[in-house]
Amino acid sequence: MKDMQAHLEKLRVEAEECELISKLATNPAKKELFAKLAAHHRALADDVERAIGAANP
Repeated sequence: MKDMQAHLEKLRVEAEECELISKLATNPAKKELFAKLAAHHRALADDVERAIGAANP
């Protein structure tokens, strides 16, 4: 379970980093790419969080 929690935290941090890069990017293509990556990492983190909740009813 600790592995899943660590993975969840890593995904959340990566989402935040991608969002920050997106906000700082001046190139519109890179801005959009990093915004999409942030959303993807958040979705993955939500999935992991649900899996953790299902494993610990």
